Amino acid sequence: MQIKSIEELKKVAQSLLHHHKEARVFALQGEMGVGKTTFVKSLCEVLDSDSLVSSPTFTIVNEYVDKHLDPIYHFDLYRLESIDDVRQIGAEDYFYSGHYCFVEWPEIASLLMPDNVVYVKITVNEITKSRMFEF
Repeated sequence: MQIKSIEELKKVAQSLLHHHKEARVFALQGEMGVGKTTFVKSLCEVLDSDSLVSSPTFTIVNEYVDKHLDPIYHFDLYRLESIDDVRQIGAEDYFYSGHYCFVEWPEIASLLMPDNVVYVKITVNEITKSRMFEF
């Protein structure tokens, strides 16, 4: 799915969640600055969350809530160095909680994620500046 403006992100978020209704863990892949956190903001909006979404670069995980007060977890694993680091923060408990988890830089945690994790690859066309979402 290709978009040309940030205003179209909500459509991508709706499509992703619609096509993967049973999934709760989403692994967001893409280069630095591609818009992973911005996409998580749109996903949270679609999930009826009024929480202030921000990058968990330094906190590793942020917790938001939806309108039913159910948690939504947002990870940024960029700073972690090993799968042991992922285990030490208790990531598996989050991944298997049954609540939505959006994971930026998921590669280091791939062995710990559930079988039904949905990988979302985000790329930018440098000429048109449009973004492509593959899932």
